[in-house]
Amino acid sequence: MRGVKLRPDHVRNFSIIAHVDHGKSTLADRILERLGAMGERDKRDQTLDTLELERERGITIKSTPVRLTYTRDNGEQYTFNLIDTPGHVDFNYEVSRSLAACEGVLLLVDASQGVEAQTIVNAYLAIDNNLEIIPVINKIDLPAADPENAARELEDVIGIPASDAVLASGKAGIGIPEILEAIVERIPPPPGDPDAPLKALIFDSFYDAYQGVILFVRVLDGTIQAKDQIVLMNADKGFEVDKVGTFSPGLVVGQELSAGAVGWVAAGIKDIHDAQVGDTLSGKELRTTEAFPGFKPAQPVVFSGLYPTDTEDYRKLRDALEKLKLNDAAFTFEPETSEALGFGFRCGFLGLLHAEIIQERLEREYDLDLIATAPAVVYRVSLTNGEIFETQNPAEFPTRDRIKVVEEPYIKLSIMLPEDYVGPVMQLLQERRGSMITMNYLGKRVELLYDVPFAEILYDFHDRLKSISRGYASMDYEQTGYREGELRKVDIMVQGELVDALAVIVHEDKAYSLGRKIVDKMAEVIPRQMFPVPVQATIGGKIIARATVKAYRKDVLAKCYGGDISRKKKLLEKQKKGRARMKQIGTVEVPQEAFLAVLSTDE
Repeated sequence: MRGVKLRPDHVRNFSIIAHVDHGKSTLADRILERLGAMGERDKRDQTLDTLELERERGITIKSTPVRLTYTRDNGEQYTFNLIDTPGHVDFNYEVSRSLAACEGVLLLVDASQGVEAQTIVNAYLAIDNNLEIIPVINKIDLPAADPENAARELEDVIGIPASDAVLASGKAGIGIPEILEAIVERIPPPPGDPDAPLKALIFDSFYDAYQGVILFVRVLDGTIQAKDQIVLMNADKGFEVDKVGTFSPGLVVGQELSAGAVGWVAAGIKDIHDAQVGDTLSGKELRTTEAFPGFKPAQPVVFSGLYPTDTEDYRKLRDALEKLKLNDAAFTFEPETSEALGFGFRCGFLGLLHAEIIQERLEREYDLDLIATAPAVVYRVSLTNGEIFETQNPAEFPTRDRIKVVEEPYIKLSIMLPEDYVGPVMQLLQERRGSMITMNYLGKRVELLYDVPFAEILYDFHDRLKSISRGYASMDYEQTGYREGELRKVDIMVQGELVDALAVIVHEDKAYSLGRKIVDKMAEVIPRQMFPVPVQATIGGKIIARATVKAYRKDVLAKCYGGDISRKKKLLEKQKKGRARMKQIGTVEVPQEAFLAVLSTDE
């Protein structure tokens, strides 16, 4: 495309959105194949998924754009910019920015599974961005496919006419020509004035060792080329453009990007935090009057401690975290020390999937063996002296006498499931302190909307939901703010010594049951000593649960065969005194295996 002047009315910018595992990456592969973006040597499944982890799990984590050329039967050529989007709720903000760079979307629905929770959320995200929606019923070649029912669900739930749906199969390549024609016919060309001051939206970025941060941009107005002086409006920092170009799907250097184009910009930016997703790019001299709306800096919402099992790996872990942070502005980490686990880092993530991915990448790509502490959310604490602070680390939680109010984050949880499983799922939500907002019947499926504390879905909620519903239920959530709650810090003591790594912040109603579970588990895995070892769960010094690691016991009565009972009593009394003396000076080393066993339990 180098040097070719694009006709804005022959450009189409679109994205593919779907629930996880509805065939988004496979459909993208068929479109790329059809439009000649993949040679025979480059052919592979999930072409736009670049991480090994993405391909293995079948999810998209990092969005990848690609420019394609489509020639209609009448010889007219169109430029398609396909902006791939992450497929999980943790990356909801990135999805919203990717959609803001488009004029239309392909909304994928699995013909056998129908409309699911993320389908609804993504559709409303597209509606909020005023995008043209082309519904695609995918996987119609499956034996269990029911495309008519899936199209009817789309009409009932989201209000998209069933007659608009295109029937397709990404795997078999069915319906691809119809989809390409629908993109031309239904998605409008991008608006924008090439002669206006430069205004471009950053929808993604990554760090390159040689060129610095590469910005993925959608140019809304104006034109950008090498040597231009630009400014990042929210960061308020200026740079000079080194190169611009497009995606094919690799980076291809071009001469300029003008209004309506999607491409990349390299400007020698050294820190990825200067180039946040959602920021607006403009000219240094001739600035646009207002930035693109909706920008918000990336904020981690789930926190967990990461510790190397071998203390000698601490420096290796720090280097690995720094490398990962270069490509992920939402990921944060800071050093912390635990008496039990040694030196490690407190890491912040966008959500549970994000945390899982980071940990898995550290273990695979950097050959590290890690212990992760229980994930925690950010609590807002108002103290009696009027001070307010936020904390996610139980070690920083103040004592009860200093606390006036504790607030915890809440989410609006949306669950789609067959009506047969409504009872057990509602019971699960009741256990998790959820309160119902509404319940909608959509044919034989039900949508449940609940207000739930965020901390309650952090552990095993998704697994329990899938197991109760035999895999048919799907969930999605959005944060709704903070509410007051009766929250307590539960400490775990072994032999009277606090074990800081096992402290948790929990609701008062669940403090006893959680404390009971932890002490019972610890008592199973701590090695036996020559004296009994008490394991206790406490709240503010008050013991709420206790388990004892039984002592090894020498049979001191073995040599007594009959005779006076006072002889036996004397020997037992002597043994008892020896035990008490040993207990005073004895220390208990809690092994790593004990932490792994407790931190990997359901709670």
